[in-house]
Amino acid sequence: METSTTPTQAPPLFPSQTTSVAPSPTSALSSDFETFLKMLTVQMENQDPLNPVDSADYAVQLATFSSVEQQVLTNDLLSALGASMAGGGIGALGQWVGMEVRAGDTALYDSKPIELVTPEPDDFDQRILVVRDATGEIATRINIPVSGTNITWDGKLADGSIAPSETYKFSIEGFKNGALESTTPATPYNRVREAVVQNGETFLILEGGVSVSPSEVSALRDID
Repeated sequence: METSTTPTQAPPLFPSQTTSVAPSPTSALSSDFETFLKMLTVQMENQDPLNPVDSADYAVQLATFSSVEQQVLTNDLLSALGASMAGGGIGALGQWVGMEVRAGDTALYDSKPIELVTPEPDDFDQRILVVRDATGEIATRINIPVSGTNITWDGKLADGSIAPSETYKFSIEGFKNGALESTTPATPYNRVREAVVQNGETFLILEGGVSVSPSEVSALRDID
């Protein structure tokens, strides 16, 4: 008596959307193409000859795998590119450590005069350098020439004493006929202590803990 055997069709390589499948590691997706071809071959060999898998299904499976693999490779490339750019930025800015930059409006006074650069003078008949301490209080106000952009603060306070070592903020008040017309920052030179990356952004840490973005730097020089 003959026994009839019906071949069973191999399960599809990619389960339906209702099947829960644990995600494969990134490295496996990007390097397991050979395994995929072997699985595809086994599926073809074990399919039901009376009900073969449509060739279009194979094409869909192959295209799906290739698309996923290409996306993974693209993501890996973008990640590597981002890391390379971040590292290159830090490497370049690392050469600034120990040099002086002109940036911001705050600097550390440590008994050495601070060189400041002011905006181009407007049509003022009086200009005053305003120096504020770390608490925001005015430490001193000094009359400066109405022309010129470079000035120096020697650390003297309003009472004639020398300022303690701390960070100070600088601004210029411009007057005309006794009326205040404008208040603008005065930009000091300050030494770079380190370059750091914080939340994906690069910053320069200056003496006194002052933090500035490289985009704020308008001048760079060696320390004499």
